[in-house]
Amino acid sequence: MHIGILTGGGDCPGLNAVIRAVTLALLRDGASRVTGIERGFHGLLAGRSRPLAADDVAGILAVGGTILGTHNLCDPFHDREAGGADHSAQALAYARGLGLDGLVVIGGDGTMTIANRFQQLGLPVVGVPKTIDNDLPYTDRTFGFDSAVAVVAEALDRLSTTARSHGRVMIAETMGRYAGWIALEGGMAGGADAILIPESPFDVERVAELCRAREARGGVGGCTLICIAEGAHAQDEGLTVRAMLPNSPDPLRLGGVGQALQYRLQPLVKSEVRTTLLGHTQRGGSPTAYDRVLATRFGFEAAQLVKAGRFGRMVALQGEDVTSVALADVAGRSRPVPPDHPLLQAARGIGVSLGV
Repeated sequence: MHIGILTGGGDCPGLNAVIRAVTLALLRDGASRVTGIERGFHGLLAGRSRPLAADDVAGILAVGGTILGTHNLCDPFHDREAGGADHSAQALAYARGLGLDGLVVIGGDGTMTIANRFQQLGLPVVGVPKTIDNDLPYTDRTFGFDSAVAVVAEALDRLSTTARSHGRVMIAETMGRYAGWIALEGGMAGGADAILIPESPFDVERVAELCRAREARGGVGGCTLICIAEGAHAQDEGLTVRAMLPNSPDPLRLGGVGQALQYRLQPLVKSEVRTTLLGHTQRGGSPTAYDRVLATRFGFEAAQLVKAGRFGRMVALQGEDVTSVALADVAGRSRPVPPDHPLLQAARGIGVSLGV
């Protein structure tokens, strides 16, 4: 059996761990070959691939990024740079020319949507859920998320020392697109006084009330630490968009809501308000131990699905079990933070403001 593997969408910690696990698990029985497709789906159009042997994946478990490269602007079904042209036939022809019996695709919601379309066209696909945003449905966790949360928690730890020293309001803006998972878990882990997420539009005055109440306490408790997701927005405002990329499958690039909140808060409080945009620091670096293990489990399970001929599936974590779900059920869907999520209840229960 000859299997291709590619990483699509944005990079994140743990991609190499999946590549390693899939490759080693498939090669172990001596009956499979593995080919890496370089730079995601773009590699199927540009004819970029290379064989993967055990030595090629040695020593990459803890390495961030992806040894195959990735591309988050390439959709073979809709080439925006060519007026929306469909180049999927070209991609399929290259896959067949390589003699691929199937493809393991690692990525987020956009990648899974493209993967599902290839599955429907006859290229067997197994998906592996990757996104720091943790917003794919039917899986409790995506690898890369834990690593991003760890970065946010450490950043809040560092910002809190400055906040206490100067009695400031410190705002940390996280990634997450339209879901608040990173801000919620990172904010809780970092001891944020307020956590603002897209699923619950916030009231600026309520946030200001929190800051003023903490100012009145004085001392080390007179500062305020706010963790805000890039997709969060005030009740009287829309999303804060930093750029439009018309040639991208996801043309809106969010960012800047922390700065916008700073400008609105400053006239309402006595403390100095500062903002830190964490940005791509959340994507880079080595995966946490949790993500290394989860990515390895996902990669192993993907290999088992391939060996069993169970294509059209995406690996998923449900509870403590790694299982799989229909790729078609995941494609084009996302998973926001539900209003009754236990972590939201815990946040409210210990006095963390959600801005409402």
